[in-house]
Amino acid sequence: MAKGSQLKQLKTALNQAGLTPQPQAGKKRKRAASTERDKEKKAARLKEIQQKLNPFDVKVTKLKHDVGGRKIIGTTGRPAQSKQAGIEQRKKTLLKEYEEKDRTGGIVDRRFGENDPTMTPEERMLERFTRERQRASKGTAFNLEDEDELTHYGQSLSKLDDFDNVGLGLDDDDEDDGPMDRRTVESGHFGGFGDEDEDEGDEDEPARKKSKAEVMAEVIAKSKEHKMIRQTQQEEDENLRHQLDQELDSIRSLLFAPPPAETPANEASAEVSGSAPVAPPDDDKEYDQLARELALDRRAKPKDRTKTEEELAREEKEALEKAERRRLKRMRGEETDSEDEGKGKRKQARQRGGDDLEDDFYDEDAQAALGAGLGDDVAMGSSDEEEEGEGSGDEEDSDEESEEDGSDEDEEEGSVAHAFESAEEDSGEEDGEEGESEALVQSSRKRRAKGKAVAKELPYTFPCPETHDEFLEIVEDIDEKDIPTVVKRIRALHHPSLAENNKFKLQRLNTVLIEHILYIMAPPNPRYTLLSSLLPHLAALTKTYPIQSAEAFVEKLTLMQKNLKRGLSKGALDPEAKTWPGLPELSLLRVIGQLWPTSDMNHAVVSPARLLMGSYLGLCRVRSLQDIASGLFLCSLFVHYEKLSKRFVPEATNFLVNAVLHLAPHPYQDASSVPGYFPLQDFRSSLTTPLALDVKKAKTLSPGKPDLSECLYEGAPSEQAKVDLLAVSLELLGRFADMYKGLEGFIELYTPIQEILGSLKINGLSPDLTTRLQSLRDSLNRLLKFALQARRPLRLQAHKPIPIPTYVPKFEQTSSNYLRNRDPDHERNEAAKLRAQYKQEKKGAIRELRKDARFLAAEQQRKQKEKDREYNERMKRVFGSLESERAEEKAMEREKAKDKRRAGRK
Repeated sequence: MAKGSQLKQLKTALNQAGLTPQPQAGKKRKRAASTERDKEKKAARLKEIQQKLNPFDVKVTKLKHDVGGRKIIGTTGRPAQSKQAGIEQRKKTLLKEYEEKDRTGGIVDRRFGENDPTMTPEERMLERFTRERQRASKGTAFNLEDEDELTHYGQSLSKLDDFDNVGLGLDDDDEDDGPMDRRTVESGHFGGFGDEDEDEGDEDEPARKKSKAEVMAEVIAKSKEHKMIRQTQQEEDENLRHQLDQELDSIRSLLFAPPPAETPANEASAEVSGSAPVAPPDDDKEYDQLARELALDRRAKPKDRTKTEEELAREEKEALEKAERRRLKRMRGEETDSEDEGKGKRKQARQRGGDDLEDDFYDEDAQAALGAGLGDDVAMGSSDEEEEGEGSGDEEDSDEESEEDGSDEDEEEGSVAHAFESAEEDSGEEDGEEGESEALVQSSRKRRAKGKAVAKELPYTFPCPETHDEFLEIVEDIDEKDIPTVVKRIRALHHPSLAENNKFKLQRLNTVLIEHILYIMAPPNPRYTLLSSLLPHLAALTKTYPIQSAEAFVEKLTLMQKNLKRGLSKGALDPEAKTWPGLPELSLLRVIGQLWPTSDMNHAVVSPARLLMGSYLGLCRVRSLQDIASGLFLCSLFVHYEKLSKRFVPEATNFLVNAVLHLAPHPYQDASSVPGYFPLQDFRSSLTTPLALDVKKAKTLSPGKPDLSECLYEGAPSEQAKVDLLAVSLELLGRFADMYKGLEGFIELYTPIQEILGSLKINGLSPDLTTRLQSLRDSLNRLLKFALQARRPLRLQAHKPIPIPTYVPKFEQTSSNYLRNRDPDHERNEAAKLRAQYKQEKKGAIRELRKDARFLAAEQQRKQKEKDREYNERMKRVFGSLESERAEEKAMEREKAKDKRRAGRK
């Protein structure tokens, strides 16, 4: 192809192909008609020239290894043509489907009356005949030979006579009218037979513009017409209203019917008048009754808004101070205003809140929360004291119920912690803290002996104690059952929202309550009921001031740790050394478990408490039955602490095994013969040998719930206490087994324990204790069996298998093409081919789907552009018409302005 521009190359190619007409110098010849074959040849040449002119339309794939004489399909391609062909194919198939997507096909029956069940066959035939005649008469609207009659203004021309009412004016009235005007001639006489050119000129001229007088006359006429219409409508409304007023008398007689008491008199008067009364129907009676009920119904009244916490605290403080002033007046014998007291009583009888709906709701707890006496200020003397005693007794009962409910929630029925909580009997000797051990509560006041309290009215206001001694002064002459009420009133009087320093006072009150709990749980008479009633107040203060409360608890735990170190330094086996915790220390650890979350990994209070309990169980030596009782209570606390986290505590398991070996009869003579690797420091020692059960005495004893105070402070150990503690040890072993059944080392931990329990001599024990031991053995056997079934031996890490080397050569029988991967296995080779074909087809399908999506997106965009273009054109036409009208209006205004200026009016 020649070089140069594209136009020059095109001309040269057309000349060489003989497609350009050659100039004829000689005589003109008649051109022969081109045949179809010539046209096809010409089109093929043009196509070839077009392809040569655009070399970028051809895509050539270069072969890596070109072999002569071999023809490979696909080395050259024309992407533009293939793309265009795909687009054309999609226009024929995919575009048609897209356009017909929301259309429903089928044949619609459009015969008249076919789907109308109300029409009879005769009516359907008549309707179809009528429609057929109408369709046939559409083309013959101007056929004068048709049978249809001609009409003029709705009247048939055939019925009119030739000279009837044609406007000839032969009547007398017409003669008086005089000559006809120009409008009559133009409208009735075909324009007066004027010149056609003049008529055409008149028709082409624009309509005559109305004058100002004609416009104003037309406006006045329309205004009068609208005014008349409004007056007519107003008169009609007034007539209708008057009619309704006249008919209201009958309705008023129904609304204001006489009451039932007056009915006989009305009937009598009706009889006298001579007209028989007509009884109203039942529906009217029901309606009248409902109307009376609605009229007499009590309307809702606005209530006070819901008060804030600060306002409620201020009201509680004022109520307590007012009650205290009245109590002091009554105590001094002064007279009080009975009317004011009566008003106060009526006001306090029922507190109305923002959500009160007047449904006789009475909040009894609101008055009982601050103690008895607030609601009964008018009563004097013994009546006040009796009501106060009843209120406090109810509070004590509720506290005992809350204590039992809390213990049931924390542990299951028959739990060890609940077994130790018994406050019905007094303990024996007092546990003296000798040596260098420091007391947990420093108090200069002596403990008041537990006796009958003197009946005295409880004050309403108390100062907030700074120390425990001040608190003891406050509650010195107060009964124990009223101490929670005193604490409640102190908290209400010193609410943080009432004064700035009240927050610090309540923080010190928190520390005072902790010390008082240790004080009341000290021997010889621990008070469990008072502890349970003070626990809610301590929990509320701990929740409000957690940091200060945690510091107070940690201070006591630190002191307990120091006492443990002092006792161990004196000698772990010394009977006088105080190593094991007493009842106050155990109560403090129990309170910590109820107030703080025990499942945390690290906690400011629980973690030191857990470490301290582990130190008690791991470092202290067993010297007496009291030590075993204290250790078992610590093990029960561990059950409560680790109930959720299920952390392994080896000290607790070791102590339980030692407790069983100390109490139960067994065949082991030395520590080496005991299965497992448990530390047995006190096994068969001189101090623990007397702790073993006497089979003869224990044969008739059944295990019960041990009393913690008796177990800790009883002088000589009894056989019943040994039996009770052995039953507790077996129960705790079962609880720990159920807790640790998910550990990986459960089998190694409890297999020796199972052997120890199996070797115990149960022949001489009571049937109840024997049953418990056998139940524990069966439970451990079942848990160990399940653990063995769930355990799987260790295996090496799974790796991909290393193939065995093979030296068998691969032979290809069909072809020697090294580019193809051939497999000697025919089935595997065919499977590989199918996978390759599936992969290729999948890629092709994905590619075609993407092309279809692009095509549909382009089509949607094209349609949207077309809609936008049509909308813009339409808006342009509208704006153009508006602008032209506005231009004409402005031109007219300018012409008017010019006319005014010419006329001299400005």
